[in-house]
Amino acid sequence: MNTNPINLAVRFLLEITMLIIFTYWGWHLAGSWIRYVAAPGIPLLAAVLWGVFRIPDDPKPAPVAIPGILRLLLELALFAFAIYALFDLGEVLCGQIMAIIVLLHYLVSYDRTWAMLRNKPYKGFVKSGDL
Repeated sequence: MNTNPINLAVRFLLEITMLIIFTYWGWHLAGSWIRYVAAPGIPLLAAVLWGVFRIPDDPKPAPVAIPGILRLLLELALFAFAIYALFDLGEVLCGQIMAIIVLLHYLVSYDRTWAMLRNKPYKGFVKSGDL
C-alpha cells in the first residue's frame, strides 16, 4: 500500500507541510535577529536529517544508513515536533488534524512501517539496477 500514488502524494504533502510549519514556528519563536536564523535554519535541519539518515534502498541508497527502527523514530519525532509547533503557535485544530493525518498515513503504509520495525529494507520500491 505504501507505493500507492495517493499515499505517496499524501506523504510528500506531509513532508512539505512539516517544513512550512517549522519555518512559520521559527519565525514566531523569537523576536529580533534570531527569527532570521530560526525560520530557515529549523526546516533546513529537519530536511537534512530527513534526507541523510535513511534505511538502505528506501527507495535509493542512503547517504547514512541507519536501522529501520531509528528511521521510523526519526520520522515520527519530526512529525511530532511539527505537531507540537502547531500547538505552540495556538493552532490546536491544525495540530489535531495533522496528527490524525500522520497516524492514518503510517497505518495505510503498514507494509513500510512493518518493514522498518523488523529492520528490513522495504521491497516495494524498484531499485535503479532493476530498471
